Amino acid sequence: MYYGEIDPDFDDQFENGVHRLIPNANQEQLSSIDAWAWVLSQALTYLQQDPDVKGEHVAVLGHSRLGKAALWAGASDSRFAMVISNDSGCGGAAISRRRFGETVARINNVFPHWFVPAFKKYGDNEESLPFDQHSLLSLVAPRPLYVASAAEDLWADPRGEFLAAQHASVVYELYGLPSLSGRDMPRVDQPILDSYVGYHIRTGGHDLTLYDWTQFIDFANAHFSR
Repeated sequence: MYYGEIDPDFDDQFENGVHRLIPNANQEQLSSIDAWAWVLSQALTYLQQDPDVKGEHVAVLGHSRLGKAALWAGASDSRFAMVISNDSGCGGAAISRRRFGETVARINNVFPHWFVPAFKKYGDNEESLPFDQHSLLSLVAPRPLYVASAAEDLWADPRGEFLAAQHASVVYELYGLPSLSGRDMPRVDQPILDSYVGYHIRTGGHDLTLYDWTQFIDFANAHFSR
C-alpha cells in the first residue's frame, strides 16, 4: 500500500490523513505510523474476504519508516500471519537505549508526526523508557517474525535490530519455538531462516533489495508450508 494515500508524510497536524476515521482516537494518540498501521489492518479485513487470497497467510512487510508501521500493525493485529521489518531502525526494530545511529531525540525532531506526543519526552532520555523495542517485537509471538538489516545502514543500527530480535526470542521460547536465543549475530549475507525469528544483515545500504525479498519469501514458504 502507498502510505501517502493514507497519511501524507509531513507534519500537517493530522489534517490530511485518515485519523478522523480511526475509532476512539484523540489528539494525544494521533501519529502517522498508527494511521499507516491501522489502514494495513483494514486492508487485511478485505483480503481475508477475497477468495483469490489465502487470508490466513497474509504477511505484513515494511521498509524504513514503513518497517516501523509494519511492526506496529503486526503487534496490534494478530490476524497478520507473519511480520517483516526491513531496516526499520529507531522506533522500529532497533534498541532505543543504545543511542546508536538515529536517536529518539533526532527522529522526533525531524519527524514529529511519526509518533505520539508522549514519545518526545524520551529524547536524550532513553534510559527512562519503561520498555524498549524488543517488547514490541515480542508481541508478534508466536507468529513468525523476520528482521532485516544492511551492513552500511548504520543509521538504522543493525546491531540494535539484531539484539531486539534476540531479546524478543525469550517469548518465543515460552511457546517452545526455535528462535535467536543463544545465537550470535550472523555474518553479512548469512541469513538465519531455521527459526520462528528470522534475521539477516546483507551487503549494502538502506534499501529493500532482491536479496531481501528472496530471504523473506524463503522464510514465508518454510512456515506457510507447515
